[in-house]
Formats: sequence, C-alpha cells, structure tokens
Amino acid sequence: MYHNILIPVSFDSDRDVTAPMKLAEVLATPEAQVTLLHVVEHIPGYAISYMPEDYLAEARQAIQQELEDMAAKLPNARAVVIEGHSGRSILEWAEINKPDLIIIASHRPGMSDLLLGSTAAQVVRHAQCAVHVVR
Repeated sequence: MYHNILIPVSFDSDRDVTAPMKLAEVLATPEAQVTLLHVVEHIPGYAISYMPEDYLAEARQAIQQELEDMAAKLPNARAVVIEGHSGRSILEWAEINKPDLIIIASHRPGMSDLLLGSTAAQVVRHAQCAVHVVR
C-alpha cells in the first residue's frame, strides 16, 4: 500500500485517465495523498504571438478546473498544474515531493516513440520511486 501517489495527467485523446485513478484507489492506504499533476508545455515564441493575449491564463484555469473535478472523485486528492517539459517536469516534481508511487498512463508506442522517447518511458527510466504504467 502506498501513502503518496502521483498521477501525471495528459488530456491527449489516446490516454485513459480513469485507469490510473482506479488503480490509485486500490493501491492507496486510507490516508494516502493522491496528486493529479498536469504539465503545461511551453508554447514556442513564434506561435504565442498568434494567440489571444489571455489564452494561456484561460487555458491554465480550464485545466486546473478539470483536474480539480477529477480529484474530487478520489479521497485526499489534489490537483496541481505546472509548466515545463512533461517528462523532466514530472521527475523534478517527484524529486521534490517524494511520492512513493507514480501511476502513469501510456499509449501504444509507435515509431516516433522509438526515435524520440515518450514521457512514460522517461519517467520509468529516471524516477526514484516505483512506477506503474497503465495502458
């Protein structure tokens, strides 16, 4: 049983967030802290100039609200939104906050994952705690 569980959440259409949340319920102690974490990737400077001025603030607020709604379905869960590169930021957050388990969803790997690597693969290789990958 785990006391501090991190669930990185991606809103990609091919990722299932319900499976990691169900697994967290099974593996968590009754008093466990569960964190739903979303990493907002940086938008390149050349692209941001074409977006409305308040786009980033509104997008972040919508993501935060969606995560809070999801967290409300789990006991002792909280929602956290950070900015950065997905894999690196998840690992940095985990290093600071010391979860004893990361439950991360993964899609079926394709050729681009073999060449570039995926977020789940990066977390599995470098996390300092147990990692459970859910497909």
